[in-house]
Amino acid sequence: MSAYAHAKQIIRGVLSSRVKARSAFLHLIENSAGLEIGGPSHVFSDFGILPLYRHVRTLDNCVFSVQTLWEGSRSEGQTFVYHPKKPTGFNFIRESTNLDGLQDDTYDFILASHTLEHTANPIKALKEFLRVANPGAPIIAILPHLRYTFDHWRKLTTVSHMLDDYERNMPETDETHIEEILELHDLSRDRPAGTCEQFRARSARNLENRCLHHHVFDENNSRELFEAAGLNVEILEFVKPHHIVLRGHSRAHS
Repeated sequence: MSAYAHAKQIIRGVLSSRVKARSAFLHLIENSAGLEIGGPSHVFSDFGILPLYRHVRTLDNCVFSVQTLWEGSRSEGQTFVYHPKKPTGFNFIRESTNLDGLQDDTYDFILASHTLEHTANPIKALKEFLRVANPGAPIIAILPHLRYTFDHWRKLTTVSHMLDDYERNMPETDETHIEEILELHDLSRDRPAGTCEQFRARSARNLENRCLHHHVFDENNSRELFEAAGLNVEILEFVKPHHIVLRGHSRAHS
């Protein structure tokens, strides 16, 4: 195969793994000011499944700690670089369930790629997203489909369970799912987790590293999660290899 043909094959593969309805996302975020939770994310980059970064006006970010496994050291301040041709955003150090200090009705959209599964109280997080977003602003989230990840042996999390977590104001120290995860996590699909002993040791430090998936999702309960938090789901699409892409907005502003 020639280099040209190989390049075309790669490009074709990238494009076939993109969100089909991406134009329905672009017009809502174009030249707008947003907040990302847990960014930056490859999925929103120019080569990702939903390339949004190059269309926004500004983007701030929120991470749970000054040190994360994914992005290394962070500090609160003008340090969030999400696209080489865009202005640097403001980086907040906050839990996604408690965006303390961020004012109500501030952002035109919210992005959250592969963060809600790491959150012990996802409904509380979504309600915080709605609080800091302008009325009717889109909430765009991406979740992993359990069937195509190391979670495939686990049972789907029921929305009643997540509602119970919300009612009990479940903190990020929650260890409810650790034994289930240790028993059913498919390490053959998660090479960075290491051996069983290494995985157990990492899981015991979840409050520090946030690697565990508290909850697991498919298309149905991800929609139900949005609806339980007060969101209307406008778009729900599965994108290979394992992404569930959702776009919703506050039901109160339908």
